[in-house]
Formats: sequence, C-alpha cells, structure tokens
Amino acid sequence: MKYPELLRQIREYALAYHKTHADAKLVYHDKAHTEGMVAAAAQIGNHYQLTDRDFFIVQAAAWFHDLGYMVDIAHHEAQSAVLAENFLRKHDADEADIEQIKTCILATQMPQNPVTLLDKIVCDADLFHLGTDDFFNTDKRLLKEIRALYHKDISKTEWRRKSLKFLEDHRYHTDYCQVLLSSGKQANIQALKSKIAAAEQKEAQKPAETMQEATSTPTIAADEEKKKKADRPDKGIETMFRISSGNHQRLSDMADNKAHIMITVNSIILSAIISLLLRKLTEYEYLIIPTFILLSISLLAMTFSILATRPSIPPGIFQRADVDEKRVNLLFFGNFYKMPLEDYTYGMVKMMDDKDFLYGSLIKDVYAQGVVLGKKYRLLRVAYNIFMFGLIAAVIAFIIASTVYNSKGHH
Repeated sequence: MKYPELLRQIREYALAYHKTHADAKLVYHDKAHTEGMVAAAAQIGNHYQLTDRDFFIVQAAAWFHDLGYMVDIAHHEAQSAVLAENFLRKHDADEADIEQIKTCILATQMPQNPVTLLDKIVCDADLFHLGTDDFFNTDKRLLKEIRALYHKDISKTEWRRKSLKFLEDHRYHTDYCQVLLSSGKQANIQALKSKIAAAEQKEAQKPAETMQEATSTPTIAADEEKKKKADRPDKGIETMFRISSGNHQRLSDMADNKAHIMITVNSIILSAIISLLLRKLTEYEYLIIPTFILLSISLLAMTFSILATRPSIPPGIFQRADVDEKRVNLLFFGNFYKMPLEDYTYGMVKMMDDKDFLYGSLIKDVYAQGVVLGKKYRLLRVAYNIFMFGLIAAVIAFIIASTVYNSKGHH
C-alpha cells in the first residue's frame, strides 16, 4: 500500500473537514490543535524509528482523533473512529490498518489506557503540550471553550485547581516523553501552584481590608464575630503549610523512585556476577579482584538505597498530659496508632480548639518531614556516590587485569 499518498489524502480530508464544520466555540479542539498533535506524533514516531506502516497509523489517528468534536462532543472519540473507518474503507485501506487506527483513536479517551506502543504514542502526542512552554496558552483556550460549550462560569482559580489535579494525575506513557517532557510538566505544576497560592492569599486579604474600611457601632455581637474570625486559621498560612507538605511528599516520592532504580540496577548486577562470573573465577583467576570490587560496590550501593527507604516507626503512644502540655504531634500516625480512639479524639479536639497547639503541631509535622527527607537524601547520595565511583574503579580494575593478563602472553 502507498502509505504516503493515502496519508496526504487523509490530511486534505481532515483540513477540509475542519473548514466546513468549523465551530467558533471550539477554540481549543481546532485545526491548530490537530496539526500540533500530528507534529508531536511524528516527533515521537521518528524517535522510535517506526516502520512505514506504523508511522502511517499514528499519523492517520492523529489527523482523525478530534474530528468527532464537530459531530458529537460527548462521544467524540467514537465519532472520530467512525469517520476514520468510513474514509479508509472508501479508499480501500487494509482492514488491519483500519482497526489499529480506530484503536489508537479510542485510546485517547479519558482516562487514557493505551496498550500498544502506537496507542501510547498517539496518547502522548494528544497531551504533548502539558510538558511544554505552550501549556498555559492552550489551557486558557480550553477554559474558554468549556465556558462557551457548557455555559459554565468557572473562575480562573477554580480552573487552575482542576488543571493542577489533571497534571498531577497524568503520566506520559512513552519513555521518550517521560524523559523529554516530565521536567517541563513539573515546572508547569509548580507555576500553577504559585498562581493558586497567590490567588488564595489575595482572597484571604479581602475580608481583612473590608473590616478595616467598615465603620459601625461596636456591639457585643460584633466583638464576638471578630473574635471568631481572629481565631480562624489564616488562609495564607494554611496555603504555606499545604504547599510545604506537598513539596516534601513529592521529594520523598522522588527519593523512593531513585532508591528503587538503584536497587533494581544493583540487583541485576549482583545476579549477573553470581550466576556468570563467580563460578568461572577458577578458570579466569585474573578477574577475581575486579569481580569482588564490582560485587562490593553493588552490595554497598544497594544496602544504602534500602536504608534510604526503610521506614522507622515510633512507639505510637502518648499520654493525655502530653496533649495538655502541647508536646505531642497528632498529625503523624506514628504518634498515635496504638492509642484508643477516645484518647486520640480528645487530643484532636483539644488541638482544634487551640490555634497555637494546631500551628505548633503543623510546624512539628513539617519539620519532622524535613528531617526524614534529609536523612533519605543523605543515604541516597552515599549510595549513588558509591555506585558511580565504584563502577569507575571496577571498570579500571577489569581493564588493568585484562591488560596484565594479556601482556604475560596468555591467549
């Protein structure tokens, strides 16, 4: 089959369809979005050096995948698949190609659940912009489109929260996009958080400004109301604690992932050494020292990686006196998991009624997270240093051993 010619016809059909079925409300799912996705699919496909057939499939799926928006928004993936099938049958495309193109289109349905590499390429091409500098422009267009289509009055802050959750839940499916776009997506997540935090802080300041400007006769009721407001946790402070805890949690997850990589790599190295090298050392005695160097560094690196992820659990018991004297942090499970519910409830109610106790507990919790995180990264750094320098030493030892062995005339 002449894939380039058929792809040219698909391109012409898709562009013509956008022109004849243009909807002023579709400011995100428009021709520019489709062309951007096609370019992204080509970029990812070229990285994986796809065959002509596979490249045609991802490109065709990219051209068709959003045409269904102009037919039925609620079921646009299914409608796009129907449009693709009708066009391809009319042009005598192979049945297997048609089915695979339909599968790729349907794989973009949220939540994405691609199976094959081609499905993953199309899904990642569809959301390629999440990890680029163009994210905020496309996000604004999507908000504008949703407001127009569903007549919803969504505020910017509310939309940013939805976008933040979407970005945090999203994962790229191809290794290529994970490497290329993850850092950009993380930067967009942080930028969204900053915008949300700034908006929340601005919102929190409005009541205070209103109270200062308002002039009214003081009454007992007004004084009580002011007291209640004064006792409420400030939104700016809440935002600070939430962002700080969230950052610590993400850094902890990153440390766990790095430790997992180190454990996996060294497990493979140890398996290879034990199964292949150790039993042959009697024949190749000159490799004994390099082998044991490699064995030692893998074992040490793995040990420190395990130590970095090994949990430590406190006793889980506190006394009511600790609550009364504000010494215990009830926000961490390790301080109460062995306590009866009534004692824990007593402590929590006491803490919620006392702003100083509450903020003190939050401060202790963030500090404790930081201490644990510091220990994790310190051990992880040791593990990576051992692995990096040890691997260099092992390779040099292997080279020296082989050179000395060969120089003595052994063949």
